[in-house]
Amino acid sequence: MPASDADIEGRIQRVLAGLRPQIGFAGQPHATLRDRMEALHVPGVSIAVIHNGTIEWARGFGVTANGGPPVGPETLFQAGSISKPVAAMAVLALVQAGKLDLDADVNSYLKSWKVPANSYTDETKVTLRQLLSHSAGATVHGFAGYETATAIPSLLEVLNGAPPANSPPIVVDQQPGKSFRYSGGGYTIVQQLLIDVTGKPFAKLLDETVLRPLGMTRSFYHQPLPAADLRDAAMPHKASGDPVAGGPHTYPELAAAGLWTTPADLARFDLALLDAWAGRPMPVLSQPAAIQMLTPGLGNYGLGPVIRGSPPHRRFGHDGVNAGFINSMITYETGDGAVVMTNGDQGDVLVAEIMQSIAAEYQWPDWVRKVRTLVAVDPKLLDRLTGNYRLSPTMVLHISNEGGNLFSQATGQAKFELFPQSDRDFFTTAFDSVFTFETDGSTDAQRLTIHQDGKDYPADRIP
Repeated sequence: MPASDADIEGRIQRVLAGLRPQIGFAGQPHATLRDRMEALHVPGVSIAVIHNGTIEWARGFGVTANGGPPVGPETLFQAGSISKPVAAMAVLALVQAGKLDLDADVNSYLKSWKVPANSYTDETKVTLRQLLSHSAGATVHGFAGYETATAIPSLLEVLNGAPPANSPPIVVDQQPGKSFRYSGGGYTIVQQLLIDVTGKPFAKLLDETVLRPLGMTRSFYHQPLPAADLRDAAMPHKASGDPVAGGPHTYPELAAAGLWTTPADLARFDLALLDAWAGRPMPVLSQPAAIQMLTPGLGNYGLGPVIRGSPPHRRFGHDGVNAGFINSMITYETGDGAVVMTNGDQGDVLVAEIMQSIAAEYQWPDWVRKVRTLVAVDPKLLDRLTGNYRLSPTMVLHISNEGGNLFSQATGQAKFELFPQSDRDFFTTAFDSVFTFETDGSTDAQRLTIHQDGKDYPADRIP
């Protein structure tokens, strides 16, 4: 039985009042969306929630820019790397139509440019399957985009790393098919290949092949966005809350980072992919094509999306980051999920807390919140821990004691609080890691080690 409007409104209000970090401690109070947006300097948020195989609600919160109009469900955001799985669906559609082979040498399709030959490509040819799953050994993790009034490179200039491109040449410097390495550069190769094979501009091809058939009427691979559409778009903001100078960056790397869209449209994309995966009719892909797209390989990546979990609780999705925009989408095979888009550089923290609140309200399976034990520490000890620690040649951690609370801030990054679980070990709710300080309590710590994802990252105190 469908939920009533009152039931849905109750769920929305509980989500908005129930923000919590995925890493927390017992007794930690919940926060409201409004308070966390203010604390993290994120002006606007847009959310779409999927429940029982439909979009149950989609709403905007905050403003498109400081002093600007409110964010609504139709407000456009830059999707960042969520552009990749949408582009990957176009590839699978052409494979399904017999126009492409996932396992053929991509240089047999590329006309305007070729993957540069070297000892790695001589031994193993690069394929679309490898490029889509980030296992081709291609370089260039991501792209910074181009500020307004800056010269925009052509796609060939991006591929070759030639001026005015601000990224290095895209090459293959590992044996294809042997290891996972995330590569926006690989998707830029895919972009050129699709243009060469179809003879169509990439934005037009994606509109015809994926966006229009799935009813994604508020989605465009236009870079830069036309002025008429820009009026309905969120503007990007830095971690400080200040606007990104000149507004949205331009990304000629359309397949990797060029999509403008809304959470509701991305939810439509996820639901369509879910239909095909389950064998239900879907306008773009057959079930076999969807299964290929959603079969995890190296690094848990399928052909576009990330796939996690095991039946009957598998989920797929992707995150996206462009200058001043941070987003995430997650959908379970059970028909629940969410898409959250933000226009602030601290949106990663906010998105994680919103997802945690949605997961709790809708009882997402296998979505576990880690709760750590908080202990009391002598405030005098904290002064022994403060100072600057060099994590790498270009990154320094500044540890400060502010009113009896310890904080860490890395070079160029946001500040976050460290909570004690012993007098030497501290954790953060921003991400799953533990900071261990080397001190006996009577002398200043000379080193700290960050334990994260099974690895240790030491940092020595700077005298």
